Amino acid sequence: MAAAERRIDALARRCYVGLDAASLRDETLRGLRAIVPIDSAFFAVVDPATMLFTSVLAEEPLAEAAALFLENEFGQADVNKFTALAFATDHVRSLDAATSDDRTTSARYVDVMAPLGLGDELRAALVSADRCWGVLCLHRSDGPIGFGIAEIALVRRLVPHLAEGLRRAIVAAAAVASHPTVRGPGVIVLDENLSITSTNAEAEQWMADLHDPRWMDVGTGALPAAIYAAAAQAAQPDSPQDETVAVTRLRTRNGDWLAVHVSQLGGPTGRQTAIVVESARPMQIASLYLDARGLTLAQKRVTSLVLQGRSTKEIVKQLHISAYTVQEHLSSVFDKLGVGSRRELVAALLGPPPPS
Repeated sequence: MAAAERRIDALARRCYVGLDAASLRDETLRGLRAIVPIDSAFFAVVDPATMLFTSVLAEEPLAEAAALFLENEFGQADVNKFTALAFATDHVRSLDAATSDDRTTSARYVDVMAPLGLGDELRAALVSADRCWGVLCLHRSDGPIGFGIAEIALVRRLVPHLAEGLRRAIVAAAAVASHPTVRGPGVIVLDENLSITSTNAEAEQWMADLHDPRWMDVGTGALPAAIYAAAAQAAQPDSPQDETVAVTRLRTRNGDWLAVHVSQLGGPTGRQTAIVVESARPMQIASLYLDARGLTLAQKRVTSLVLQGRSTKEIVKQLHISAYTVQEHLSSVFDKLGVGSRRELVAALLGPPPPS
C-alpha cells in the first residue's frame, strides 16, 4: 500500500507542471493502471457552467454504447450521476457501494454495462475551486469483485489534485485567445431520436473542426460527442420546449472557441432539437476564464458589468449593493487575475491575443 500511495503522490505532482488536458488525462490513466486494475475508462472535460462534456475519451468497449450511456446520464434516474457527485460531499463513489452490491438496481448497469461485459465502475467528479472541470469513470470486467475500499481511497487521494490540474489546463486554454475562424453560424436539426435531419454547410465545417484525434469520437454517429451530449440533455422529457439551454463552450483542434446553443422545437412532425454552433464571443470565453480563476458569483457579476463599461454608480444601482462592496469585489478580482485597474482587467479579458 505504501508503494501505491507513493505512485499516487507522484501522479498528484504531475498535476501541477502545466500539462494540457489531453496530456494530463493520458498520464493519469496510464499511472492509475499501474496501481489499480482497470479494464476500461471514460474521461471527459466539462463546461463548469453547464456540466456538459466538452471533450470526451471513451475507451472500448464503452465507445460503442455512447448513445445509451448519454441517454442514461441525462435522461434517466440512476445512482452516481456525475452532476450529483459534483455537488456531493464525497466526489468519488463506486457502483457497488451505491447499490449495496446489487448492481441490477442500476439501469446503467443493466442497459449499458452488463451487455458490454462490464461490472463495477468507480466514478469521480473532478471539483476544484467549487467548480466541476471534468469527470472520470473507471470500469472493471463483470464479476463478483469490484473496486475495494483501499483502491477507492487511492483514487480519492488523487482526485482533488487531478481536478486542480484540469482547472489550470482550462485556465491556460481560456487565457490564450485564438484568432477565430471567420464563418457563419452552423445549424443542425435533429429528430426525436437525435438523428440529423438537416444541416447547413457551416455546421458541417464546424463539426469537422471539432474532431480531435486526442479525444476519441465516442461512436454517436455524425455528431461530435460534446454536441450530442448537449442535445441529449435538452431532449429530456422534462426539458422546456421553448427554452434554450445554457451556452456550452467548446474548443476546436485549431484553438478556436465555439458556443453551442440547443433549443427544442415543436411542430406537426413531432419534437425536434435545433443546434446552433458559432464562434464564441469574447465575453463567453471571459466567463469561462473567470470560472477557472475561482471568482465567486458576486465577483463575476461585478466583473461582467465592468466589461460592459458600467460605472460604479451603475453597478450599485443594478446589483443593489454599496459602492464599498463593488470596490471590495473588484479588489478581489484584481488579485485573482493579477491586474491593477479596470482598464487592465478589460484588456486582459477582452483584448487581442498575445503575438504567437
